[in-house]
Amino acid sequence: MIFAPDTEVALGTVVALINSSDQASDGLLTRADLNEFLNEQGFTGSRTHNDAELRSVRQLRSQLRELWSASEEEAVDRVNNILRNARALPQLVKHDGWEYHIHATTPEAPLSERMAVEAAMALVDVLRSGELSRLRACASEDCEAVLLDLSRNRSKRYCDTGNCANREHVRAYRQRKSEQKPGL
Repeated sequence: MIFAPDTEVALGTVVALINSSDQASDGLLTRADLNEFLNEQGFTGSRTHNDAELRSVRQLRSQLRELWSASEEEAVDRVNNILRNARALPQLVKHDGWEYHIHATTPEAPLSERMAVEAAMALVDVLRSGELSRLRACASEDCEAVLLDLSRNRSKRYCDTGNCANREHVRAYRQRKSEQKPGL
């Protein structure tokens, strides 16, 4: 384990949120899409279930995508800005089957604010650990998804949104085969 369990879960949620918008489709077009996403991610707390909430989460998704590829200095500035704007007050909590972990907003705070602060708190751990290089874009030429590399040897190159790794391996295999000289 690279980070604390709650940090890894929060980072996984950030990846899923960012990747909910890919070239082919948008996974957060409706309030029902948002409900499904939050249920899949196990995200709790108060909700308004309105279009404004959906818009604010979609806006957060764009902000997090930009943060994912930011330099360390830019990432620190953006994370601090999120925490400052939310007037974050970190505290240990235990709920819904989770052992003690950190929350920095109340369960009644607006959904996008809670999601932003949870992402920011996870990114604080990433930055403090000097592990920003674990936040990457998929190496596939035709994919814009992001990934979180939690492998020991930092070797993860492809996202989990599709078959990028398989496609790239097949492409490389075919390339090698085409470069082989006949008769060898």
